[in-house]
Amino acid sequence: MWEPSAIRAHPGDLLAAQEVTRVADLVPLRHERMLVSPFTFYRGAAVVMAADLAASPNSGLLVQAVGDAHLANFGGFASPDRELVFDINDFDETSPGPFEWDLKRLGASFEIAARSREMSSKVARESVLAVSRAYREAMQQFAGMTNLEVWYSRLDAKQVLDRWRSQVATSDAKRLERMTAKAQGKDSMKALTKLTERVDGEFRIRNDPPVVVRIDDLFGSDHDAAEINEWLRDRFRVYRNSLAPDRQHLLESYRLVDFARKVVGVGSVGTRCWIGLMFGKDDDDPLFLQIKEAEASVLEAHAGPSPYGNHGQRVVEGQRLLQAASDILLGWVRTAGVDGVERDFYVRQLWDWKLSADLDNISPDVLRVYAQMCGWTLARGHARSGDRLAIAAYLGSSDVFDRALADFSSAYADQNDRDYEAVKAQLAASK
Repeated sequence: MWEPSAIRAHPGDLLAAQEVTRVADLVPLRHERMLVSPFTFYRGAAVVMAADLAASPNSGLLVQAVGDAHLANFGGFASPDRELVFDINDFDETSPGPFEWDLKRLGASFEIAARSREMSSKVARESVLAVSRAYREAMQQFAGMTNLEVWYSRLDAKQVLDRWRSQVATSDAKRLERMTAKAQGKDSMKALTKLTERVDGEFRIRNDPPVVVRIDDLFGSDHDAAEINEWLRDRFRVYRNSLAPDRQHLLESYRLVDFARKVVGVGSVGTRCWIGLMFGKDDDDPLFLQIKEAEASVLEAHAGPSPYGNHGQRVVEGQRLLQAASDILLGWVRTAGVDGVERDFYVRQLWDWKLSADLDNISPDVLRVYAQMCGWTLARGHARSGDRLAIAAYLGSSDVFDRALADFSSAYADQNDRDYEAVKAQLAASK
């Protein structure tokens, strides 16, 4: 069960401390996105929950933790062998930590999501129980596998449909099939259509401030265009060195055409996130890369510093350890920006068959199935990075842990409601 500490920090103060290093003119947008609902607040408040988890007892069983394992940070994307796989897809906060920290964040996210959809308390509890049961049973299975069997385990779109089709309505299963087919078209060609326009016969990223702002509009008045372009190309050369030689060869076959700041997510708003438009052999061969700032994980203040000196590398290495298959262009770079401040970034493809759960329209049955998918996936990541035998033994074969997680998730959802109202009031008072 969750009980707040008597010396618990105000959630608004923890969020404000994060925002000191962020782009000041984007911070109001972060607040706007977080305050849409208690669920969006929870998505952006990983730093608050990390502090709460650190103040609670833990098992001492360490894994490569996701750090922000809420249900919206799972989804589908293309594997290198061009299969649509389901996996964890956000690693900004990844760092070593107790395995149950991820489980508690994931379980509470299902409780809060169910409440946001005005589902019954019974459905909310069942979804959290499904997370824990799937995690516990999967960990027992992984404990009986060889190391290589664990490493090769993954969940692809066909397995999802085959395994859970019987638990949802026929209309929901058909909808998932349509979403899967649509996801396979969400790639760099799709991004080219949605994010660019022709300027003097050349493709350029379309301005859509404050969400998308081309680099010329951000810095053009203070820096010569040639100076900016040379700086960008130099940074891409440094990023290239973080890739394996064959991936370096692939990247060198593209030329950088345009660059823009693109705001993403909820909690990430205000960090420096960029997109780069590149072309290969012709205009029908685009590549969009996302370059995302990586700061210290919210876990590090409580579980110890990252073993990596570059937070971009921390994200990349954590992702490679937790995911069954990772982006072939995943890499990192440290760079001094035009303001002279050195920052760490990680780089990946912007869209590569991206598939996300439709949380605004999800049904109770699909929510329960999605909980099982997330629980299994999290267990697979932890089994790769931690002592799967010890975790399986700790969880046992009964539902004691499952019920404890459900109790915690309900109590923490109440805490999240209070935090949401407290931060909303604090921000309103500061205007």
